[in-house]
Amino acid sequence: MAFAMVALWWKVPICFLLCQVVSGGVRREGHYVAAVYEHESILSPAPAARVERRSALELMGRNLDIYEQQVLAAARQGAQIIVFPEDGIHGFNFTRSSIYPYLDFLPHSHSGKWNPCREPYLFNDTEVIQRLSCMALKNKIFLVANLGTKQPCGRSDPRCPPDGQFQFNTNVALAADGALLATYRKHNLYFEDAFDTPPEPDYAFFDTPFAGKFGMFTCFDILFFEPAVNLIRRYNLKQIVYPTAWMNQLPLLSAVEFQQAFATAFNVNILAANIHHPTLGMTGSGIYTPVKSFIYHNMESYGGKLIVAEIPVITADYKTNLESNEGFRENLHDSCRTSTSASLDDEVCFKEQEETPGRVSEKGKEQSPPSFYAEMMYDNFTFVPVWGEKGELQVCANTLCCYLNYRRAVLTDELYALGVFDGLHTVHGTYYVQACALVKCGGLSFSTCGQEVTDATALIDFQLWGNMSTPYIFPLLLTSGVTLDFADHMGWKNNYYFLSKNRTSSGLLTAALYGRWYEKD
Repeated sequence: MAFAMVALWWKVPICFLLCQVVSGGVRREGHYVAAVYEHESILSPAPAARVERRSALELMGRNLDIYEQQVLAAARQGAQIIVFPEDGIHGFNFTRSSIYPYLDFLPHSHSGKWNPCREPYLFNDTEVIQRLSCMALKNKIFLVANLGTKQPCGRSDPRCPPDGQFQFNTNVALAADGALLATYRKHNLYFEDAFDTPPEPDYAFFDTPFAGKFGMFTCFDILFFEPAVNLIRRYNLKQIVYPTAWMNQLPLLSAVEFQQAFATAFNVNILAANIHHPTLGMTGSGIYTPVKSFIYHNMESYGGKLIVAEIPVITADYKTNLESNEGFRENLHDSCRTSTSASLDDEVCFKEQEETPGRVSEKGKEQSPPSFYAEMMYDNFTFVPVWGEKGELQVCANTLCCYLNYRRAVLTDELYALGVFDGLHTVHGTYYVQACALVKCGGLSFSTCGQEVTDATALIDFQLWGNMSTPYIFPLLLTSGVTLDFADHMGWKNNYYFLSKNRTSSGLLTAALYGRWYEKD
């Protein structure tokens, strides 16, 4: 689980979600059909109370009944792989003791050697993994799901918990014949007292005949170097499966916003399945390529949502280098049957003769509005207001300076601000952030800047850049209704990272460079 609160929905039309994925039932060469399911899980009414294994299996069985329906629906639409969310089978808010009846035994070293559906007799307490395996086998589909698991340990292991067993938040990947391909034990737990952190990070991946290797990690892991970034770098992975139970937090960490930014930053496809509990701020799933997404974000209605889309296989020879990705960008746009955004005009784009993008003209400096401080994402950002029809702004904190050139199509009665933060985030997790962010404020007073906002009308041409000290930059571009947009240009130029857009598709909520300086965590 990770994060908190969003206040609006965006319901994508079903025809878009399905993307007419398989024309005439024939998949295009170099593509595969993926599915993710955002699941409204049936939760225990008293998760802190200890129950018998039979009762736990009954509750989990009701969730697995829904899973079975969705696997069948996905397979009928040609899906070759389906991903389910974190905590979708057993729920959450357990104690270490109360979750015990919900845990399956999982032999961590048996990946690739055991078919739970065909060999149910090998181990006790494996009812959940057996049923998932049979779903995969029956529908001839690769399946990724999250469940709680247990592994006994002895006094000879100094890391063994006092109750004599490890309890893990675990993903499993099952092949189309039901075989257990890979397991992953969540490394970065988010207030999950029921589970243990594995002694060492798992680097989990599995092979498929249709898209090569898929890496696997869970929810809060996406914000840290271990294991997510190291996994991708070490094994040069280009497809990721990502179960999550993410509570949205605007303006910088809504689920669909950061999932897309991660896909773009690392040139990977991500199959992300979130849990669906709007009252807890939990929604936001999608199938993401670096330049296009098929998403679901709905804070109003209840029930699950199946997303199925055909996407291109990203091969290992594509480098993680956003400024050299324009050809790849065009190819992916075509592959996903989308329209590309308009080209950025010369007035906003960096001019070739400009040696240093981090310069604001003398005229811009003279007109600079006063800076102010406001809390955003629980951090103390330094802001400058974005006033008028057009302008040039800069704002600095510590070693980071952020710069903005902007032009509004029409002046609206909305306040925007350019903010900077360069420091250690310490609320609901500890990690170092460098951020340059253009955000819509919650009202017209400076104190409302940094608040969660879900609607906007201002169409803004902009160029945002900063002298980031880390190479790990996640480009965020979020528009009205918590919808995604895509930059016209982004990447490194003269030691500055830039993001530019000529007219957003709808009102701008957030345009940001979210940098993670992992070494300073």
